[in-house]
Amino acid sequence: MSPDRIGVLLCGHGSRDAGAVAEFAELAAALPAHLPPDWLVEHGYLEFANPVLRDGLEALRAKGATRILAVPGMLFAAMHAKNDIPTVLSTWSAKSGLPVAYGRELGVDPKMIAAAAARVREALARADAERGPVPLHETCLVVIGRGASDPDANANVSKVARMLWEGLGLGWCEVGYSGVTFPLVEPCLTHVARLGYRRVVVFPYFLFSGVLVDRIYGFTDRVAAAHPGIEWIKADYLGLHPDVLRTFAERATEQIDGVPPPNCQMCKYRTQVLGFEAEVGSPQESHHHHVEGQGASAPGSNVADCTLCDDFCTGLCRLKVAAVEPFGHVSHAGGGHFHDHGDGQMHWHGPAQGHSHDHGPAQGHSHGHGHSHAHGHSHGHDHDHHHARYPHEDHPLGPLSALATLKKR
Repeated sequence: MSPDRIGVLLCGHGSRDAGAVAEFAELAAALPAHLPPDWLVEHGYLEFANPVLRDGLEALRAKGATRILAVPGMLFAAMHAKNDIPTVLSTWSAKSGLPVAYGRELGVDPKMIAAAAARVREALARADAERGPVPLHETCLVVIGRGASDPDANANVSKVARMLWEGLGLGWCEVGYSGVTFPLVEPCLTHVARLGYRRVVVFPYFLFSGVLVDRIYGFTDRVAAAHPGIEWIKADYLGLHPDVLRTFAERATEQIDGVPPPNCQMCKYRTQVLGFEAEVGSPQESHHHHVEGQGASAPGSNVADCTLCDDFCTGLCRLKVAAVEPFGHVSHAGGGHFHDHGDGQMHWHGPAQGHSHDHGPAQGHSHGHGHSHAHGHSHGHDHDHHHARYPHEDHPLGPLSALATLKKR
């Protein structure tokens, strides 16, 4: 029997921002130098951008791959890594007959902490050179994560922040999120401004640029303008730091002797996590075929044409503001709910709005979550989607806080 020809598929989320898509492609181009020389590497996106995941899989098969190792291009395991990507991979594997293994997310890893610390140190060094040094004990670090409807993923951002805070010896640290959960960027930074620190370093714990990183920097500028007595520093996101590349490579190579099991201890689909008890055993399914490959045509791609935002995307277009405005004030927006499509933002559904995503006849399916992310099931698009409501969708520091940015029309 001839040895397997290994192919590696980098599974990206995709972005409405062309720069972010290009950066992920650069990652795919840089990764082979960290892998065995005879391994094949392709990439694909879950939504918004091309090539889609299926295209990447087909490209590996066309090049002669007989075994595919898929690596989620995600910092933490939330909806995309747990549900959406495995569904696409298993569907393709079942149809093609080619085995596809699925690896771990980047996670809380010493190499990732080192890369994050390097970005914070670079920002501090630039600020010291341009404006003079400020003691670390008079500096507050703000780590901004993506934000998800999965509390375990959100908690991992806090763990990274604590590792940076304690490792670097900074005076204080706070954590915020770009969407879905709380606190969002603006209320987080407004809170930090009251703490009395001379310098604030805002660090987006993101792999690449994009709409959400622009949002973080945009809100930083807005809060800085309101608090000119504080020195506000914008650190770079992780990008193609060498330790990020090494972590990605490890997530592929460690699969050769068997895929390491995911950490399911605090997974809301497997155990009763406080506030998310109803989601234990929920059917896991992907719905991202709605926005596969949309790119520049996806909602929110062009801020210049937006009637809700000014110079950066605040996320209002994803809240379906029209459904909320009649209530007059966010505290009166009862009766509806936000729905998480996993893209870092929440979508508002007013009190009369159903959300069944009925795609056709009763050809539904259910693949219960034993949390092995097995690839032995098929997945069509003629089914209903049910998404659990985020239990804190009405939190005043969460998505509803974005309503304060609404343009006067």
